[in-house]
Amino acid sequence: MTQQLDSLKQLSMVVADTGDLDAIRRYQPHDATTNPSLILKAFDLEGYQALIDETLAAVKSDISDVDARVEEAVDRLSVAIGTEITKLVPGRVSTEVAAKLSFDEQASIDKAHHLIDLYEKQGVSKDRVLIKLASTWEGIRAAEKLEKEGINCNLTLLFSDAQARACFEAGVYLISPFVGRVTDWYKKATGTESYAPDEDPGVKFVRGVCDYASQYGYDTVVMGASFRNTDQIRALAGCNRLTISPALLEELASTDGEVTRKITDQGSGAKRLDPIGEAQFRWEHNEDAMATEKLAEGIRTFAADQKKLEGLLAKRLG
Repeated sequence: MTQQLDSLKQLSMVVADTGDLDAIRRYQPHDATTNPSLILKAFDLEGYQALIDETLAAVKSDISDVDARVEEAVDRLSVAIGTEITKLVPGRVSTEVAAKLSFDEQASIDKAHHLIDLYEKQGVSKDRVLIKLASTWEGIRAAEKLEKEGINCNLTLLFSDAQARACFEAGVYLISPFVGRVTDWYKKATGTESYAPDEDPGVKFVRGVCDYASQYGYDTVVMGASFRNTDQIRALAGCNRLTISPALLEELASTDGEVTRKITDQGSGAKRLDPIGEAQFRWEHNEDAMATEKLAEGIRTFAADQKKLEGLLAKRLG
């Protein structure tokens, strides 16, 4: 009997939303990711202790200024963990630019260059890495320039049609429209306890993004993210990629049955619209209350995790 995870892999590329090496070995995803939240979890995983100790010792030896040590330690740990992940997946690892840089185009570009340099020193070429940026206007502009340099990007915290359109037009390699966080907002706003998969606001949003890419013939990879349950995952089968937590990967792996394709690339190739400008982007995004709130909340949450990680590292590096 076919497992649902195996069946899903025939329709969508599966990405592990984790930095846990054991989970990556078990579920054999194509890609994986790192971010401050996952690095924090790595401090509790036995398999990472030697790597963490070695990385922090090198930072302490190389850099005398305490504040500079902490920032560099975050970057080197991200790359060290990402490097280990590249040994286990055939595809790419997404590595995040600090959320506090989400509104600074040049600083985001500079940080991306530094991360790529660190990877290359570890023997990992840039074609195995995706630079992860928030889908702000500044983040999208940074990604546009990085893509022209051959550095591929993953634009995350994507909640609005305006964000998706701007990313497509910028030639971004991959976008991560969120499912669960969209649904969370609508549940709270409307008092709805649950949605049928086809009526789920998060599912409908990501399907719309996929349809737009198909309609206008954009090559950007659409990767559904932030799932709350396997119904949402199955409802997006056929989306280019799906990034899934270990708990939901386990549920799919332990459930028998075929997964049915829900998204198909129509390839209509309609004439593209004129590029969206900054004022139009900001206005259209602002008009979507859910997207405005969730983007801001997401940046604050990622920044809080970064600050927590920096505090932990400051104690270790002091």
